[in-house]
Amino acid sequence: MLASMTGFTRASVTNNNITYNLEIRSLNGKYFKSTIKLPEQLACYEPKIEQILRENLIRGSIVFSLRLRDNSETASLEVNSGAIKGYLQALKQIVHEHKEHPITIDLSNLLMLPGVCQYPEPDVARLEQELQIITDLTNQALKQLWNMRYQEGQTIKLDLAKHCQNIEVALNDIKECAPQVIQDYAQRLRQRVGKLLSEAEVELDKESLIREVAIFAERADINEELSRLASHLAQFQTVIEGKEHAGRTLEFLAQEMLRETNTIGSKANNAKIALRVVEIKGHIDRIKEQVMNVV
Repeated sequence: MLASMTGFTRASVTNNNITYNLEIRSLNGKYFKSTIKLPEQLACYEPKIEQILRENLIRGSIVFSLRLRDNSETASLEVNSGAIKGYLQALKQIVHEHKEHPITIDLSNLLMLPGVCQYPEPDVARLEQELQIITDLTNQALKQLWNMRYQEGQTIKLDLAKHCQNIEVALNDIKECAPQVIQDYAQRLRQRVGKLLSEAEVELDKESLIREVAIFAERADINEELSRLASHLAQFQTVIEGKEHAGRTLEFLAQEMLRETNTIGSKANNAKIALRVVEIKGHIDRIKEQVMNVV
């Protein structure tokens, strides 16, 4: 099923008076890239979370943000008395060197200095419990995110199908016009050469004319390009109906369709075909924009 790379979800859970609030944002990205924001005491879980996100989300730029609200009895931080003593000793030295300027030490500011307040070291059982809580919460949020991705993917699918139908109509018009290109060229060449030869009172060499038309016919033959474009279009329509994540495949097919269309435009010397080529390229450009957002 076609899925978009963009999405947003929230999830939360409370365990032992600790509330875990999780947000996951997913944006367009050619490859997988994650930004993981965790509280300091949970930073050790980042590799595991990154692995879960990579395995589940496949592509996109992912922002994972987890916040805690701790109302438990163990919510308070441990005060590192050794660090405070070190800061006080340094401050006393400064006070001694600047006796002419009285200095007031604010305890609240002292507690904010690096290393003074620290989270208590959790035991192994607590670490395993926390990891399980975060893993379950992440999986719950990812399920919601995929639901949003699939919903947006269906909107993209409908738009892609509409562009494919328009390309198919234009392609059929080109197929109808293609045989007339050679006939029109032969007629124009015959008239032009005939006029020049009549003025010079020289007879027309039909073999030379036929040879010239044959050379043009070979140079302007677009049947192979039309066949490949139709094949790529059919593959594209099959892929968007499939169940696999095929964003890269769709990008490749769109690029190939554009390449064949450019070749048709350069080879076919016909105003109507040129108009249809412009229409097809416009639809392919819209397709390329859309598939950049497909997982």
